Amino acid sequence: MSSNATPNIHATTNLRKKHEERFRHTGRIIVSIMNFIVLVLSVLLIVYISIDTFEDKQLLENHHYMTFQLWVCIFFILDFFVCLIFAERKWRFVGHRLAFLLLSIPYLNIISILNIPLSSDALYFIRFIPLMRGALALSIVIGYMSSNAVTSLFMSYLSIMLLLVYFCSLIFFQREHPVNPDVQTYWTALWWAMMNMSTVGCNVNPITVAGKITAVILPVSGMIIFPLFTVYLTDFVSRSVKKAKDTAHDNNGNKAES
Repeated sequence: MSSNATPNIHATTNLRKKHEERFRHTGRIIVSIMNFIVLVLSVLLIVYISIDTFEDKQLLENHHYMTFQLWVCIFFILDFFVCLIFAERKWRFVGHRLAFLLLSIPYLNIISILNIPLSSDALYFIRFIPLMRGALALSIVIGYMSSNAVTSLFMSYLSIMLLLVYFCSLIFFQREHPVNPDVQTYWTALWWAMMNMSTVGCNVNPITVAGKITAVILPVSGMIIFPLFTVYLTDFVSRSVKKAKDTAHDNNGNKAES
Protein backbone atom coordinates (compact mmCIF):
# COMPACT_ATOMS: atom_id res chain seq x y z
CA MET A 1 0.00 0.00 0.00
CA SER A 2 2.86 2.38 0.79
CA SER A 3 4.43 1.63 -2.60
CA ASN A 4 1.19 2.64 -4.34
CA ALA A 5 0.85 5.79 -2.23
CA THR A 6 4.35 7.06 -3.12
CA PRO A 7 3.67 7.61 -6.86
CA ASN A 8 0.39 9.33 -5.98
CA ILE A 9 2.17 11.71 -3.64
CA HIS A 10 4.77 12.53 -6.33
CA ALA A 11 2.03 13.02 -8.93
CA THR A 12 0.11 15.34 -6.58
CA THR A 13 3.27 17.31 -5.81
CA ASN A 14 4.16 17.68 -9.49
CA LEU A 15 0.61 18.73 -10.31
CA ARG A 16 0.68 21.32 -7.52
CA LYS A 17 4.01 22.68 -8.81
CA LYS A 18 2.58 22.97 -12.32
CA HIS A 19 -0.45 24.85 -11.01
CA GLU A 20 1.78 27.20 -9.00
CA GLU A 21 4.06 27.83 -11.97
CA ARG A 22 1.04 28.48 -14.22
CA PHE A 23 -0.41 30.82 -11.59
CA ARG A 24 2.87 32.77 -11.34
CA HIS A 25 3.16 32.98 -15.13
CA THR A 26 -0.41 34.24 -15.45
CA GLY A 27 0.23 36.69 -12.63
CA ARG A 28 3.31 38.13 -14.35
CA ILE A 29 1.33 38.70 -17.55
CA ILE A 30 -1.61 40.33 -15.76
CA VAL A 31 0.64 42.53 -13.59
CA SER A 32 2.61 43.65 -16.66
CA ILE A 33 -0.61 44.61 -18.45
CA MET A 34 -1.89 46.45 -15.37
CA ASN A 35 1.39 48.33 -14.98
CA PHE A 36 1.31 49.37 -18.63
CA ILE A 37 -2.25 50.70 -18.25
CA VAL A 38 -1.19 52.57 -15.08
CA LEU A 39 1.60 54.27 -17.02
CA VAL A 40 -0.76 55.25 -19.86
CA LEU A 41 -3.33 56.65 -17.41
CA SER A 42 -0.58 58.54 -15.57
CA VAL A 43 0.58 60.18 -18.79
CA LEU A 44 -3.02 61.09 -19.70
CA LEU A 45 -3.50 62.55 -16.23
CA ILE A 46 -0.38 64.68 -16.64
CA VAL A 47 -1.60 65.90 -20.04
CA TYR A 48 -5.07 66.65 -18.64
CA ILE A 49 -3.72 68.66 -15.70
CA SER A 50 -1.27 70.51 -17.95
CA ILE A 51 -4.04 71.57 -20.36
CA ASP A 52 -6.30 72.67 -17.49
CA THR A 53 -3.45 74.65 -15.93
CA PHE A 54 -2.63 76.54 -19.11
CA GLU A 55 -6.34 77.18 -19.77
CA ASP A 56 -6.84 78.26 -16.13
CA LYS A 57 -9.86 76.00 -15.48
CA GLN A 58 -11.35 75.55 -11.99
CA LEU A 59 -10.71 71.92 -11.13
CA LEU A 60 -13.79 71.22 -8.97
CA GLU A 61 -16.02 72.74 -11.64
CA ASN A 62 -14.49 70.61 -14.39
CA HIS A 63 -16.84 67.61 -14.41
CA HIS A 64 -14.88 65.75 -17.12
CA TYR A 65 -11.61 65.97 -15.21
CA MET A 66 -13.19 64.98 -11.88
CA THR A 67 -14.81 61.93 -13.50
CA PHE A 68 -11.60 60.97 -15.30
CA GLN A 69 -9.51 61.30 -12.13
CA LEU A 70 -12.03 59.22 -10.15
CA TRP A 71 -11.83 56.30 -12.58
CA VAL A 72 -8.04 56.60 -12.77
CA CYS A 73 -7.81 56.39 -8.97
CA ILE A 74 -10.18 53.41 -8.93
CA PHE A 75 -7.95 51.62 -11.44
CA PHE A 76 -4.85 52.50 -9.39
CA ILE A 77 -6.48 50.91 -6.32
CA LEU A 78 -7.50 47.87 -8.39
CA ASP A 79 -3.92 47.56 -9.64
CA PHE A 80 -2.65 47.49 -6.04
CA PHE A 81 -4.93 44.61 -5.01
CA VAL A 82 -4.36 42.64 -8.23
CA CYS A 83 -0.60 42.86 -7.69
CA LEU A 84 -1.15 41.86 -4.05
CA ILE A 85 -3.00 38.70 -5.13
CA PHE A 86 -0.09 37.57 -7.30
CA ALA A 87 2.67 38.71 -4.91
CA GLU A 88 4.66 35.83 -3.41
CA ARG A 89 5.39 37.73 -0.16
CA LYS A 90 2.18 39.59 0.46
CA TRP A 91 3.08 41.38 3.70
CA ARG A 92 6.36 42.53 2.20
CA PHE A 93 4.47 43.79 -0.86
CA VAL A 94 2.04 45.72 1.37
CA GLY A 95 4.94 47.25 3.31
CA HIS A 96 6.74 48.35 0.15
CA ARG A 97 3.67 49.52 -1.80
CA LEU A 98 1.42 50.96 0.93
CA ALA A 99 2.31 54.48 -0.21
CA PHE A 100 1.02 53.56 -3.68
CA LEU A 101 -2.38 52.68 -2.18
CA LEU A 102 -2.58 55.86 -0.10
CA LEU A 103 -1.70 57.98 -3.14
CA SER A 104 -4.39 56.23 -5.19
CA ILE A 105 -7.29 57.37 -3.01
CA PRO A 106 -9.47 59.94 -4.90
CA TYR A 107 -9.17 62.63 -2.24
CA LEU A 108 -10.38 65.39 -4.55
CA ASN A 109 -13.61 63.55 -5.35
CA ILE A 110 -14.19 62.80 -1.66
CA ILE A 111 -13.70 66.48 -0.80
CA SER A 112 -16.12 67.49 -3.54
CA ILE A 113 -18.81 64.98 -2.45
CA LEU A 114 -18.55 65.87 1.25
CA ASN A 115 -18.28 69.62 0.54
CA ILE A 116 -15.19 69.94 2.74
CA PRO A 117 -14.07 73.59 2.78
CA LEU A 118 -10.44 73.97 1.74
CA SER A 119 -8.40 76.80 0.30
CA SER A 120 -7.71 76.90 -3.43
CA ASP A 121 -4.00 76.31 -2.75
CA ALA A 122 -4.75 73.15 -0.74
CA LEU A 123 -7.12 71.86 -3.42
CA TYR A 124 -4.54 72.44 -6.11
CA PHE A 125 -1.88 70.48 -4.22
CA ILE A 126 -4.33 67.62 -3.55
CA ARG A 127 -4.97 67.47 -7.27
CA PHE A 128 -1.40 66.28 -7.80
CA ILE A 129 -1.64 63.31 -5.40
CA PRO A 130 -2.70 60.78 -8.10
CA LEU A 131 0.12 62.12 -10.28
CA MET A 132 2.60 61.24 -7.53
CA ARG A 133 1.31 57.66 -7.74
CA GLY A 134 1.89 57.64 -11.49
CA ALA A 135 5.31 59.26 -11.11
CA LEU A 136 6.43 56.54 -8.68
CA ALA A 137 5.24 53.82 -11.04
CA LEU A 138 7.01 55.49 -13.96
CA SER A 139 10.27 55.82 -12.01
CA ILE A 140 10.16 52.12 -11.06
CA VAL A 141 9.59 51.02 -14.67
CA ILE A 142 12.42 53.25 -15.91
CA GLY A 143 14.67 51.82 -13.19
CA TYR A 144 13.90 48.25 -14.34
CA MET A 145 15.36 49.09 -17.75
CA SER A 146 18.89 48.75 -16.35
CA SER A 147 20.44 45.58 -14.97
CA ASN A 148 22.94 47.53 -12.86
CA ALA A 149 21.59 48.41 -9.39
CA VAL A 150 23.27 51.83 -9.20
CA THR A 151 22.19 52.79 -12.72
CA SER A 152 18.66 51.59 -11.98
CA LEU A 153 18.50 53.73 -8.84
CA PHE A 154 19.96 56.69 -10.72
CA MET A 155 17.41 56.43 -13.54
CA SER A 156 14.54 56.13 -11.06
CA TYR A 157 15.58 59.22 -9.13
CA LEU A 158 16.32 61.14 -12.31
CA SER A 159 12.78 60.52 -13.57
CA ILE A 160 11.36 61.56 -10.18
CA MET A 161 13.45 64.75 -10.28
CA LEU A 162 12.28 65.70 -13.78
CA LEU A 163 8.63 65.02 -12.95
CA LEU A 164 8.91 66.97 -9.69
CA VAL A 165 10.37 69.96 -11.54
CA TYR A 166 7.54 69.82 -14.07
CA PHE A 167 4.77 69.49 -11.46
CA CYS A 168 6.19 72.31 -9.32
CA SER A 169 6.55 74.53 -12.37
CA LEU A 170 2.87 73.97 -13.19
CA ILE A 171 1.84 74.81 -9.62
CA PHE A 172 4.09 77.87 -9.55
CA PHE A 173 2.81 79.16 -12.89
CA GLN A 174 -0.88 78.59 -12.10
CA ARG A 175 -0.73 80.28 -8.69
CA GLU A 176 1.85 83.01 -9.36
CA HIS A 177 1.01 84.12 -12.89
CA PRO A 178 -2.14 86.13 -11.97
CA VAL A 179 -0.45 88.03 -9.10
CA ASN A 180 3.31 87.99 -9.68
CA PRO A 181 4.56 90.44 -12.34
CA ASP A 182 7.83 88.47 -12.64
CA VAL A 183 5.98 85.36 -13.91
CA GLN A 184 4.74 86.34 -17.36
CA THR A 185 5.04 82.96 -19.12
CA TYR A 186 5.25 79.30 -18.20
CA TRP A 187 8.90 79.20 -19.28
CA THR A 188 9.73 81.61 -16.48
CA ALA A 189 8.09 79.22 -14.01
CA LEU A 190 9.99 76.26 -15.50
CA TRP A 191 13.29 78.15 -15.27
CA TRP A 192 12.49 79.10 -11.67
CA ALA A 193 11.74 75.45 -10.79
CA MET A 194 14.98 74.16 -12.35
CA MET A 195 17.10 76.79 -10.62
CA ASN A 196 15.53 76.04 -7.25
CA MET A 197 15.91 72.29 -7.72
CA SER A 198 19.61 72.83 -8.40
CA THR A 199 19.75 74.93 -5.16
CA VAL A 200 21.24 77.82 -7.17
CA GLY A 201 18.14 79.98 -6.73
CA CYS A 202 16.46 82.51 -8.99
CA ASN A 203 15.69 86.23 -8.94
CA VAL A 204 11.94 85.48 -9.13
CA ASN A 205 10.42 85.55 -5.66
CA PRO A 206 7.16 83.72 -4.88
CA ILE A 207 4.20 85.69 -3.53
CA THR A 208 1.48 83.07 -2.97
CA VAL A 209 1.43 80.34 -0.32
CA ALA A 210 1.66 77.62 -2.99
CA GLY A 211 4.66 79.35 -4.56
CA LYS A 212 6.44 79.56 -1.21
CA ILE A 213 5.75 75.88 -0.47
CA THR A 214 7.21 74.78 -3.82
CA ALA A 215 10.18 77.07 -3.12
CA VAL A 216 10.89 74.88 -0.07
CA ILE A 217 10.13 71.50 -1.67
CA LEU A 218 12.39 71.95 -4.70
CA PRO A 219 15.75 72.74 -3.02
CA VAL A 220 15.18 70.11 -0.31
CA SER A 221 14.50 67.52 -3.02
CA GLY A 222 17.55 68.71 -4.93
CA MET A 223 19.80 68.23 -1.89
CA ILE A 224 18.49 64.67 -1.55
CA ILE A 225 18.64 63.67 -5.23
CA PHE A 226 21.78 65.38 -6.56
CA PRO A 227 24.27 63.40 -4.38
CA LEU A 228 23.08 60.32 -6.28
CA PHE A 229 24.73 61.78 -9.38
CA THR A 230 28.07 61.52 -7.55
CA VAL A 231 27.35 57.89 -6.62
CA TYR A 232 26.39 57.09 -10.21
CA LEU A 233 29.49 58.78 -11.69
CA THR A 234 31.75 57.02 -9.18
CA ASP A 235 30.21 53.66 -10.04
CA PHE A 236 30.39 54.41 -13.78
CA VAL A 237 34.10 55.35 -13.58
CA SER A 238 34.88 52.28 -11.46
CA ARG A 239 33.14 49.95 -13.91
CA SER A 240 34.86 51.64 -16.88
CA VAL A 241 38.30 51.29 -15.29
CA LYS A 242 37.63 47.65 -14.38
CA LYS A 243 36.43 46.91 -17.90
CA ALA A 244 39.54 48.56 -19.38
CA LYS A 245 41.83 46.52 -17.10
CA ASP A 246 40.03 43.28 -17.97
CA THR A 247 40.31 44.06 -21.68
CA ALA A 248 44.03 44.86 -21.36
CA HIS A 249 44.58 41.65 -19.35
CA ASP A 250 42.81 39.56 -22.01
CA ASN A 251 44.83 41.19 -24.79
CA ASN A 252 48.09 40.50 -22.96
CA GLY A 253 47.01 36.89 -22.44
CA ASN A 254 46.27 36.45 -26.14
CA LYS A 255 49.66 37.94 -27.09
CA ALA A 256 51.46 35.58 -24.69
CA GLU A 257 49.70 32.55 -26.15
CA SER A 258 50.59 33.59 -29.72
